[in-house]
Amino acid sequence: MRKTIYAALLLSVAGLMGLTSCGSSSKTDSTSVAADTVAVSSVDDILAKTDSLVGKTVQVEGVCTHICQHGGKKIFLMGSDDNSTIRVDAGEKIGSFPKDAVNSVVVVTGTVVEERIDEAAILQMEEQYKQATLEKHGEQGEASCPADSFAQRMESFRNKIAERQAKEGKNYLSFYSIRADKYEIK
Repeated sequence: MRKTIYAALLLSVAGLMGLTSCGSSSKTDSTSVAADTVAVSSVDDILAKTDSLVGKTVQVEGVCTHICQHGGKKIFLMGSDDNSTIRVDAGEKIGSFPKDAVNSVVVVTGTVVEERIDEAAILQMEEQYKQATLEKHGEQGEASCPADSFAQRMESFRNKIAERQAKEGKNYLSFYSIRADKYEIK
């Protein structure tokens, strides 16, 4: 009963804000939100069930803590603490996020996406890194570079994959994000 009242109140407030907010920034297209969109959720709620939301349209609200400096195509929304964050990628309809999104409450509507990292992906990343190192440093390669955190990161991926394989029978890591179709800065 409390959850129903809370959800109704939240939807009413969100509706009123949408009608009365003249100064809010938003970017959207003229199409309506898909029928399978869930009600506005917190980042924590989305993170708690990301695996069951892959491919589904969600609405999530959180404080934007960071915007990617390489074109503003990614933002990060924070949940109840700085350990609960989800990456949001600007979809084709958006292009990029504005700088004023940082430190603001942002409501995003988009699709939950899963990126899997397995041994084949690690091998591909290592090959790309090797090629980039050769281009940058020539045949001396990594020997002329300071300590390499890239190798440590790949080893960490392998260890985490082994742990997940032992616990869940899955030989990959899952990284979740949201591909945004629209957003609103409150």
